Amino acid sequence: MQIITTPNGESLVILPLADYERLVDQADIARANRIKRAVASGEEEVVPAAIVRRLIAGENKVKVWRSHRGLSGRDLAAAAGVSAPFISEIESGRKDGSVSVMKKIAEALKVDLDDLV
Repeated sequence: MQIITTPNGESLVILPLADYERLVDQADIARANRIKRAVASGEEEVVPAAIVRRLIAGENKVKVWRSHRGLSGRDLAAAAGVSAPFISEIESGRKDGSVSVMKKIAEALKVDLDDLV
């Protein structure tokens, strides 16, 4: 390892490529372990590829997340404090939910509001 100082006074380290690659690998492993711990603790969620494909295909996000959570329209409506017909209208695209309603739906589905809009 060698330390050099630039004309601006910045210190730079020169090290063998193998050492650099080992440091990068260690950082990648540490990041992967943090993600594994977050998933195991429930802090982060792994979303199945089938759900991602449905969202990418443009299916209604409320409907996709509701089905992924195993909720009926009535269950979601009750949890969000809105009517079941209103959930149906949102899922069919006949109506848009207000921001406050969409926040309630997001909370009931345990997703961020951004995941629904």
